[in-house]
Amino acid sequence: MHILQPKHTKLSEKEISELLEKLNVSKSQLPKIKISDPALPKDCKVGDVIKIEREEGVYYRVVVPD
Repeated sequence: MHILQPKHTKLSEKEISELLEKLNVSKSQLPKIKISDPALPKDCKVGDVIKIEREEGVYYRVVVPD
């Protein structure tokens, strides 16, 4: 991970369900990130939800195929 790269964290199933309930959305309504993105943690697979922490805020993305 590069020093300028924001922190990417894979959420657990419990965290995903809490997030979706809090935001009142389905997983398919979240913004997407491709599985080939080099910033993703190594153990990610399609359908996982990623938390991206930047200085200006926290963002969530669902992993999709290329």
